[in-house]
Amino acid sequence: MTTTQVLITIVALLVIAAIGYGIWFVTRRRALQHRFGPEYDRAVAEGDSRVAAERELRERERRHAELELRDLTPEARARYTAAWEEIQARFLDDPTAAVRDADALVTDLVAERGYPSGEYEEQVAHLSVEHARTLGHYRDAHEISLLSDRGEATTEQLRQAVVHYRTLFSDLLGTDVTPGAAAAHTEHHTEHHTEHHAEDRVEHHADARTDARTDDDAAVPAQRDPEDVAHDTSRRS
Repeated sequence: MTTTQVLITIVALLVIAAIGYGIWFVTRRRALQHRFGPEYDRAVAEGDSRVAAERELRERERRHAELELRDLTPEARARYTAAWEEIQARFLDDPTAAVRDADALVTDLVAERGYPSGEYEEQVAHLSVEHARTLGHYRDAHEISLLSDRGEATTEQLRQAVVHYRTLFSDLLGTDVTPGAAAAHTEHHTEHHTEHHAEDRVEHHADARTDARTDDDAAVPAQRDPEDVAHDTSRRS
């Protein structure tokens, strides 16, 4: 084999290796994009580079593989479902407490599934591997929760936080609840209680008006016809 043939062979092998590496690299990237979804875009946007972001996401996969995750028993699932219904029922009377309780309940559920329940960022990193599609809701809920702790959250923001918490809560619980369905459920629940309280207020005001009229009737003597008054006066004379 001549020197030229050797060089051609080496170049051909290098080209084949480069193509193979390129295919492997693209395949890995697409796998990360598919697994992490919007979390992939977020990591790239916040990272120093795309390569650094992908390295961080693969590190999350490695740490996630070391976890011993557990499925919930039917009893545990029923217990968490009942606890969530109580939170939604309390929202109208105390939305701030409802958001605080929702955050605590989600944290408890995260721990019972086998995820570390320490720092918030650590929770997010572990959850992003299998729950990336609903993780954005958790982030939004957490931000509103921080506003609530400072007394700066509006009632509408608190309602949105409960909706966001419910989306991740349902994902962790294993129930197929989409964000839209979660919002509709919470809005319906809130509207039901609002209407109930409104009816109570209307009935209360109606009763108050009736009582007021009764008191007025008792306080003001009945008016008599002037002719009857004159007739009684002549009789007494």
